[in-house]
Amino acid sequence: MGKPTWRTALSDRIPGGRDGRRMLTVTFVDRIGSGLWGATATLYFTYAAGLGTAEIGVLLAVSGSVGIAGPPLGGLLADRVPLRPLLIIVQLVRAVASLALLTTTDLGLLLAITSVGSLGDRAASVLTKLYATRVAGPERVRYQAISRTAMNVGWAVGGLAAAAALTGGTVTVYRWLLIGDALSFLASALFTLGCAEPPSAARIAAKSTSAPGEPAASAPGEPAPGEPTPDETAPSESAPSDPAPAPGKTTAPNPWRDRRYLTYTAGEAVLFLDDSVFKVGLPLWAVTATSAPHQLVPLLLVLNNVLVVLFQVPFARFGATPHTARTSLWPLAGAFLLGGAALAASTVGAPWLAAVTLVLAATAFTVAEMLHATISWELSVVLAPPTAQGAYLGVHGLAQAVQRSAGPLAVTAAIAAGPLGWLGLGAGLAAMCGAQHHLVRDRGDGALSVAPVTVSEH
Repeated sequence: MGKPTWRTALSDRIPGGRDGRRMLTVTFVDRIGSGLWGATATLYFTYAAGLGTAEIGVLLAVSGSVGIAGPPLGGLLADRVPLRPLLIIVQLVRAVASLALLTTTDLGLLLAITSVGSLGDRAASVLTKLYATRVAGPERVRYQAISRTAMNVGWAVGGLAAAAALTGGTVTVYRWLLIGDALSFLASALFTLGCAEPPSAARIAAKSTSAPGEPAASAPGEPAPGEPTPDETAPSESAPSDPAPAPGKTTAPNPWRDRRYLTYTAGEAVLFLDDSVFKVGLPLWAVTATSAPHQLVPLLLVLNNVLVVLFQVPFARFGATPHTARTSLWPLAGAFLLGGAALAASTVGAPWLAAVTLVLAATAFTVAEMLHATISWELSVVLAPPTAQGAYLGVHGLAQAVQRSAGPLAVTAAIAAGPLGWLGLGAGLAAMCGAQHHLVRDRGDGALSVAPVTVSEH
């Protein structure tokens, strides 16, 4: 046998084989487009569409609210139809929505178009996660870490390209950046076209009940009934709370009736607040409440990006098993506490001291981001029944969607309360880590169970 090349060695380190590598390309290209648009969206609506500040606020708020329906809708469909063509369709919808923005400056039409785009964005996120979960199997956490690295590199490339293009300072540049965003979705759809359909325990179970007494045929790319799938080889320790089905019938677990999973998702919406801390809290706090130089703000965001690229893959070990993921909630709590305390201390002392504490806060919240991304991915999968994995992960996707809408309000409230607000936010996030640790219990054999509580008791 010949000596393995660096390409072979790299391929062996990426779970999911050929399809896993292609989906990483999809993720990278998608995020380049998101970086192009994310850096210029407000400028486009201001200078190209001619909207006022209040109109832009309404536009983003309404489209964000509509987008909340994307994850559960996408996850529900993924349990009923093939995943690959569904993901392609969603990418094409996003491309059409981006291009449609170029055709009008009417606020009502822009509301409709951005709402469709937001729905597609959120659905694509959970569908990509579901695809990765199915092709990577037991190595899904490592794949997630590599995927997040590709996301951050893509964002950086898109953001740098947008920054370079904006030196032109013309309305035409904003339009071309929007076209670049649309082209990234088209390219993502083409790359997805080359991927195979991953096995789905949900669709195999559905086929097995379609014709009682007859063996069900498997779809291309899916194992025959009775053969193990990547989903089925991974432990799933959360039994659905639905009543037992009648003899001769199979009822798919319903996440909306699983109070235990809903409770877990509610806690996740709180723990995802690190996103709003970086996008809203750190910049506003640094320029309004500290003596640190304003030039530090973009450098804090660069620091976040660099740390994720360098350390997200090594951090995958904190979610290597369900037991490890549960235990890692304690260092996550410590990171949140440290970040909140550092922000509270950043108002005291000279500019250099303010800068040091802001860098410490940014580092702590980045560590929290990486830890939570790993923990969340693993627990959200193992607590979902394999036969309804799409529906469950779709519900879990609501946590991020809700945070994006409500998170800025929580963070600005912490800013308004001053240093005590940041201490309270850090302590509250740490307390939620403790609640999740109690909720997702270890049975003593390395497997997990969920305490019987409801969302109202959370």
